[in-house]
Amino acid sequence: MLDPDKLLDIKAITLDIDGVMTDGTTLVTPEGLPLRAFDEKDGFGLRMAAMNDVILGVFTGGSLECVRKRMAAFGVPQENTYLRCRDKMLQLNDFCAKYGLTREQVMYLGDDIPDVCVLTACGVGVAPADSAPEALQAADYIASKAGGKGCVREAIELVLKAQGKWVFDVEKYNRMF
Repeated sequence: MLDPDKLLDIKAITLDIDGVMTDGTTLVTPEGLPLRAFDEKDGFGLRMAAMNDVILGVFTGGSLECVRKRMAAFGVPQENTYLRCRDKMLQLNDFCAKYGLTREQVMYLGDDIPDVCVLTACGVGVAPADSAPEALQAADYIASKAGGKGCVREAIELVLKAQGKWVFDVEKYNRMF
């Protein structure tokens, strides 16, 4: 169960990609190239977080460099998109050390078994509505929306609204994006 006071301490939001930013579907071109579809509302949520000085990071088992570029367009610094993660606790610890954060200051969104350790280690763990049972059980909050269908935006809104920061600044948006 989510303690609303924990949202006040969140300084960073981190997430998995497949099943969180996407619906978990991988399309493959005739040449064998994998394709991902990202929800633009989730992307705008990330931009709102970036505009409000929330530190953003991605821990994904995937290896596509295009993910790093897409996340950068949403406000995630390229160096904060960790690809090929097999032990996501290593990336969490590196991320926290890089920014001088405690785990309690980090929200993590994850949907499957490799995410469980990070979901339980962070201050707030969030699972999309359609997550694996293990992730649902480990999460502090279960989003009403599925992966790739608005769960990231929902989680970001929770944090920014709790902190009084859910305000759109068009001038800052134009400067940053």
